[in-house]
Amino acid sequence: MRHHNSVFHDLVKRVPWAKFDRLVVAHKADHRIRRLSTKSQFLALLYGQLAGAVSLRDVECGLRSHADRLYHVGGVTVPRSTLADANSTRPSAVFSELFAQMVAQAQRGLRRAVGDAVYLIDSTGIRLSGLGSQWARFSAKTCGAKVHVVYDPDADRPIYAAVTAANVNDITPAQAMPIEAGATYVFDLGYYDYSWWAQMDRAGCRIVTRFKTRTPLTVTAELAVPEQDGAILSDRIGLLPSRQAKSRKNPFQAPVREIRLKTPTGKVLRILSNDLDTRAQEIADLYKRRWAIELFFRWVKQTLKIRHFLGTSENAVRIQIAVALIAFLLLRLAQAAQKAVQSPLAFARLVRANLMHRRRIDKLITGPPPPPPPSPQMVLQWN
Repeated sequence: MRHHNSVFHDLVKRVPWAKFDRLVVAHKADHRIRRLSTKSQFLALLYGQLAGAVSLRDVECGLRSHADRLYHVGGVTVPRSTLADANSTRPSAVFSELFAQMVAQAQRGLRRAVGDAVYLIDSTGIRLSGLGSQWARFSAKTCGAKVHVVYDPDADRPIYAAVTAANVNDITPAQAMPIEAGATYVFDLGYYDYSWWAQMDRAGCRIVTRFKTRTPLTVTAELAVPEQDGAILSDRIGLLPSRQAKSRKNPFQAPVREIRLKTPTGKVLRILSNDLDTRAQEIADLYKRRWAIELFFRWVKQTLKIRHFLGTSENAVRIQIAVALIAFLLLRLAQAAQKAVQSPLAFARLVRANLMHRRRIDKLITGPPPPPPPSPQMVLQWN
């Protein structure tokens, strides 16, 4: 009978193991380690994310039940205490940098003309509990982490991620995010910072965001609104306040555009952009694309069970979030390699149901053909 690798094996083949090994050496992740290698830790956590495990005991039991199929992927069964120790002490940079390198490799196949790239920026909060979560405590009873993401809606994948405590302002990690010159960045009020906008404007980036309610605009030009753009109320060009405060000059002195539009619920939004030429409706449509990153956060939390952390220390949380994003990327790459299942959610569910089964990843619905029945008739071979 023809051999088939497990679905899990097919997924992990897409991990650049040579780069992973170099990261392990660079960060000395396996230095003086005898019981559990960083690769085995990564495979155990990746299995847990794809299988929907909600605790270390789930990971331990699942790996033990499939021990005979771990050899081909380089994995081993892992006691939960050993895995917990590894999550709290191994350098999380190995996993976050692996994710960054996998994104860079995947992006090479998506070369677009300058100005065509659209990126969404947002963050999502995740509640934490336990003794190890003091690093993320921001009140007497509450602690949590925040994941900051730059998302490519055309490729349907994140291209950058950072983890902070929940009480860190969104603009702080955003200022450390890489900026692609000439790209379009869409974000909301959490990233309201004139200095950051000026930096992006100097890089030739187009920004699309919202005005704060009390931010005035010194109008220099009124633009006509086409009748077919029914939701657009006004389209104006003007200048932001010249000073941020009595002692600080506003570094973003370039003209901006204010597009007022009414949503289906009757709410009026003031869209801000440094693009003075594109049709107002196109800019409004760009702002609406922010919904894609909200769907991404919801998908990751629900499908990859990121709401359940296997550890609460800062290192363990950073590792699990990085592994979850790698799992998301592997699912997207695997889905793109087959045509049988078009829905990302359906594909992820099929992968989970068949994770350790020996099935081809493009045959998750139909399955392999049944073997031919044995023939009861004796066949003579004539030479």
